[in-house]
Amino acid sequence: MQVSIAGAVVAETRKPVLLFETRLPVRYYLPSADVDFSVLEETDLHTECPYKGTARYWSFTGPPGAENLAWSYPDPLPAVAPIAGHVAFYDEKVDLVVDGVPVPRPGG
Repeated sequence: MQVSIAGAVVAETRKPVLLFETRLPVRYYLPSADVDFSVLEETDLHTECPYKGTARYWSFTGPPGAENLAWSYPDPLPAVAPIAGHVAFYDEKVDLVVDGVPVPRPGG
């Protein structure tokens, strides 16, 4: 799978972890080693999820409007331990290609 922002590939992997959540699109968590952090900047945003733990966020260093579009859970709760060391991107804000097929952006 591949993640692009404004035409720039920011992540590419063959080993995503898929997380299924109620009323949300499937989230693809990519190994940190497969993410190009040279085009991402960590932000001060942190959020709490009762099911996953505390998330930290990154923004794309390119065009405006690409803030806080990637996140990770450095110490996820045990139920979602496989996402540790992985980064997810808002499908609504990036372009995803899975198995060579573009994934339409979800609404919302």
